[in-house]
Amino acid sequence: QVQLVESGGGLVQTGGSLGLSCAASGMTLSINDMGWYRQAPGKQRELVALTYTNGRTNYADSVKGRFTISRDNAKNLVYLRMDSLKPEDTAVYYCNTGPLIRASPYWGQGTQVTVSS
Repeated sequence: QVQLVESGGGLVQTGGSLGLSCAASGMTLSINDMGWYRQAPGKQRELVALTYTNGRTNYADSVKGRFTISRDNAKNLVYLRMDSLKPEDTAVYYCNTGPLIRASPYWGQGTQVTVSS
């Protein structure tokens, strides 16, 4: 069974940095495009970063230049480095296959990121 476990969230001030990790089990990471998503209170879940199996990456305009997605297929891990954080980045962050229309049903518990102003 697929299991996705996110970690690394926390409370940070505006302009700070955080690194998130996603441990995937029950699936072969190397054959899946993987994304980091976030959901803020009262808002829909959105894709913020995507890493393709061919090594390409893609980012939402709101995080471009500030967030970096990476993966370690051998360890079945996906990472999200977040720099220059803003209060509007506050959300619960999840990883899953991507993009959203092809996301698996196996959402993890997510990890909370809170950016204080």
